[in-house]
Amino acid sequence: MRVTFHGVRGSVPTPGPSTVRYGGDSACTEVRLRDGTLIILDAGTGIRELGNRLLREGHRAPIHLLITHPHWDHILGLPFFAPVYRPETQLVLYAFGSTRVVNAGRPILFDGEHFPVRFDALPYQLTTVEAETDEIEIGPARVQRIQLNHPGGSDGFRITDADGASLCYLTDNELAPPTPPVTSMDELARFAQGAGLLIHDAQYLPSDLPQKRGWGHSLVEEVLELGRQAEARAVALYHHDPDRDDAALDRVGVNAARWAAKHAPWMRTVVACEGDTLDVRPG
Repeated sequence: MRVTFHGVRGSVPTPGPSTVRYGGDSACTEVRLRDGTLIILDAGTGIRELGNRLLREGHRAPIHLLITHPHWDHILGLPFFAPVYRPETQLVLYAFGSTRVVNAGRPILFDGEHFPVRFDALPYQLTTVEAETDEIEIGPARVQRIQLNHPGGSDGFRITDADGASLCYLTDNELAPPTPPVTSMDELARFAQGAGLLIHDAQYLPSDLPQKRGWGHSLVEEVLELGRQAEARAVALYHHDPDRDDAALDRVGVNAARWAAKHAPWMRTVVACEGDTLDVRPG
């Protein structure tokens, strides 16, 4: 399994000289299964460059899209995803439980008011899959869904390839919310147990609290503790705060590595960086 980050920012895109190394695009992660099946996690502004690359490569296979929730920073890139303007594109959009993600992806973005191109004018081939359970198959992979702690709701996903390589994508999740959680830390640790790579929202530092408590994001050390409890082989800190510049993220990376060396020496820590690719191997 090969994972590539195309957008790692949370809340709002942050272009500029102070964010150029880690990147300023909002959430979008590409997953390539062992057989080449393409899964895209979220459609923030990072999906624009991914779409351009897919066109350059002449990609013709179905594109499987999982959207965690319809907040702007996770869907804003869809109108700029070049493949949707090609009639040969096959896009498969998945919705678990409620169909709110599907509904948000259509009229809000392509209603002629928020964006000039209307949904009915798009030439691509769209298939929507409304999953009746929390587990589906995409290509050779088993995909499981779990509900996260975020205002308005959010979904997390575990992707397990046919060879056993596994990825957990848990963004926009507050591990210690001020109200009773939808899903507890223990439940999330079981969901992510033994994952080759855990990608988790790590937007906040202690200095951001208590003002932003309840906003639906997690502290870096809470994410590392989840990785320790889940015995994940690697943890990627993700959904960076728009006010966290490159130098601040460098410090986050140093402190995370120190924490892991002391508390979970088997666990690799990564500060997600736009353009970086990680290989996830079977455990």
